[in-house]
Amino acid sequence: MAAIRRKIPYTPKAPIRKGIYSQAVVVDRTMYVSGQIGMDPTSGQLVSGGVLEEAKQALTNMGEILKSAGCDYNNVVKTTVLLADMNDFNGVNDVYKQFFKINFPARAAYQVAALPRGARVEIEAIAAVGSITDASA
Repeated sequence: MAAIRRKIPYTPKAPIRKGIYSQAVVVDRTMYVSGQIGMDPTSGQLVSGGVLEEAKQALTNMGEILKSAGCDYNNVVKTTVLLADMNDFNGVNDVYKQFFKINFPARAAYQVAALPRGARVEIEAIAAVGSITDASA
């Protein structure tokens, strides 16, 4: 049986807690992006402005990680959105639509008891690495 290739992409343009987890892992042609909160990669702090600004920063961070493996939002096939308050669902959706505009990925959304650093939203993703061609339904 042939060995499966694993790569750990990295970008300084997204936050990382070194030594604890990877920003993402690519196995063959599948990229698993660690959950992103609205942390400013320069300051290491959550952005101010509430859940909408946090969602925007989390998705921006995700985009930088995707770029580090030659991907973009179009490569994303599945996301999981974790919310501290399900009442923020519609507002986070409005931000999400600014990043995922067509051929939306599959998604699950959950309310959780707490998120790291007191974040209000965390988003993780699975992406297909390589050129994406959409087939007609």
